[in-house]
Amino acid sequence: MRFALVNPAWRFEGSIYFGCREPHLPLEYGYSKVLLEREGHEVLLVDGQLDGLTQQEIVARVAGFHPDFTVVTSAPSYLFWRCAPPELRIPQLLCEDLRAVAGKLVMVGPHASTTPRATLRKTGADVAVLGECEEILPLLAQPWQEAHSIAYFEGDNFVSHGPNHACDMKRLPALHWPDESIRRHSHHHHRFDAEPQGPGAEMEASRGCPYHCTFCAKDNFRNNYRKRPVNVIMNEVDAFAHQSVEYIYFIDEIFLPDSQVLAGLAQRQMKIGVQTRIDLWSEEAIRALARAGCVSIEAGVESITEEGRAFLDKKCKMSTDELSDRLIFAKTMVPFVQANLLAMTEDDADAVEAWRQKLEAHGVWANKPVPLFPYPGSPDYTRRWGPADDCAWERAHDAYLNGFHEFSDIQEQRPQPLIELEAATHAR
Repeated sequence: MRFALVNPAWRFEGSIYFGCREPHLPLEYGYSKVLLEREGHEVLLVDGQLDGLTQQEIVARVAGFHPDFTVVTSAPSYLFWRCAPPELRIPQLLCEDLRAVAGKLVMVGPHASTTPRATLRKTGADVAVLGECEEILPLLAQPWQEAHSIAYFEGDNFVSHGPNHACDMKRLPALHWPDESIRRHSHHHHRFDAEPQGPGAEMEASRGCPYHCTFCAKDNFRNNYRKRPVNVIMNEVDAFAHQSVEYIYFIDEIFLPDSQVLAGLAQRQMKIGVQTRIDLWSEEAIRALARAGCVSIEAGVESITEEGRAFLDKKCKMSTDELSDRLIFAKTMVPFVQANLLAMTEDDADAVEAWRQKLEAHGVWANKPVPLFPYPGSPDYTRRWGPADDCAWERAHDAYLNGFHEFSDIQEQRPQPLIELEAATHAR
């Protein structure tokens, strides 16, 4: 069988999307390609964003491959599955143009995992993968009745073969990307200490998180914490070093202290960036992280009060003063340290600003509190409205637009309603 794996040429005008808008390596497709080829399938990876392709060029590449299956994702790389653009506008447009040349159209990503029926109807795809897709895509070559973690229509009847899938991280290979893809990857995600001198890259040392904070939309994918084998991680790092990659961003939901991983990275002298919880790092572990080449830490604090953190179910055992001290210590070891804040009614605005100024006086950057989008599938969404249904994305989007007057710095001054963004797809 022939599988085309397609990352759209993403655009974000009018969107509430607050993730990075630069291209990133599509890790889910990298793993999928290797696993599919191990099963004897032919695979074409078309990255519309990294390769700077037009819609017509994407379609032409897929058409020339004559696939049996064409896979389209609803988020721009695994890094943003938990905070994807809520609207399906770009995947809708791409699926519409691919329909005649795609073979069977397959949707993967947070929308397919959380609201598969609505996603199939909106995109016209033939099947949706529920959860992490790498180990499921090879199953599509067999009768779908025998596969698991997929959803599709039989006539008017919606069929769902759950549960949502979580990959065995020990089965996933070290990824080796084409030299041309790495050369194109000039972006260094969340790096601010210096201008890039060589390519950047993304990878993961682990997947999932042992915590269940209310705002995190990971319950349907990338949920349970799983580590990759250390030798596989180092194999991948060595491949990047061979390609002159200067900086690696670990997309892990929570990059935890692992002495073997940190020691291996320290030997390789690669610059790295991580996202983590600072309360899980001792001063000695932070020193080891600095020796491992870390130049960027994005630390989730979310609220400056214990009450706010408890409301978010962070299960943080440190006080706010202790968190501040740990962040300030980290800044003495690592060039850039950020404390993420969410807009919380439990937090006094003047107190938040004073805390931000205190940290900034020590070189730690704390963002202005960002409004929280209630992503379908997150505990926050479920607490408000129950399990996600076919209107979940519209409901969450309307609540977000109606609940706030100011948004994050990279969002439009007034994002468009989701229904308008997706309606524009059908009006073209």
